[in-house]
Amino acid sequence: MTIDKMGSTAYHQQGSGHPVVLIHGLGLNQQMWQWQMPALSQYYQVLSYDLLGHGNSDKRRGTYTMQMLVEQLNQLVEQLNQTQFALLGFSLGGLIAQAFTLQYPSKVTALGVLNAAHNRNNEQRQAILSRVEQCRREGPAATVEDALKRWFSADFAQSKPQVLQQVRQWVMSNDAEVYPELYQLLAMADIDLATSIADIQCPTLIFTAEQDYGNSVAMAQAMAQLIPNAHLKVLPELRHMALIEAPQRCNEILLNFLQKTLN
Repeated sequence: MTIDKMGSTAYHQQGSGHPVVLIHGLGLNQQMWQWQMPALSQYYQVLSYDLLGHGNSDKRRGTYTMQMLVEQLNQLVEQLNQTQFALLGFSLGGLIAQAFTLQYPSKVTALGVLNAAHNRNNEQRQAILSRVEQCRREGPAATVEDALKRWFSADFAQSKPQVLQQVRQWVMSNDAEVYPELYQLLAMADIDLATSIADIQCPTLIFTAEQDYGNSVAMAQAMAQLIPNAHLKVLPELRHMALIEAPQRCNEILLNFLQKTLN
């Protein structure tokens, strides 16, 4: 995959047709979309990029805010002359996608919120904040093994160890000072979106997996009830990384949503 750089952001474009922008999750990078890119780029011009602090994008020190990540995307699409596009965000990327759509509603033709949290309770938030502090003390490797258990089914972990090793390597390669700051943002970013997403008007896919307990079916249902033009899809048995574990099933859902919405 050819990685280009525009300002502070590393990105990749592939395919032709209506633009579709992909936002990866915390601790990962745009390579997580390698299981979606071939299918989506058959029909659309697909743009993936590395969030600030991730991959080949700039890694500044200090606090990261949602506004910084929204503006990173806005600057990138403006520099690439993308005026309207579908926006698909995974996990932290799903929160960014919601925030971007609220701030720039005329630019987003369709929204996909994939395996993202919504309106966490105190217990759920404290569990994440505890992992944030562990990362501050011990670095990205400290939480990765527990994360992989949450992210992949046991059968997949046993049958595809090379895939888990790739994801493990992505997480462990994060900057030890930057990663906890972005993890902190993930822990808190759903608060401001808890009720404001009711203002999202574009067609929206809310997508999660049955065993993604941190980004649960109940959370997805609540989002789908709040957003006026939302459609809910739950994948049975899978966990957080359904996009990687079962790409064919996920890609069918994504393409069905995009083709109904954009064509």
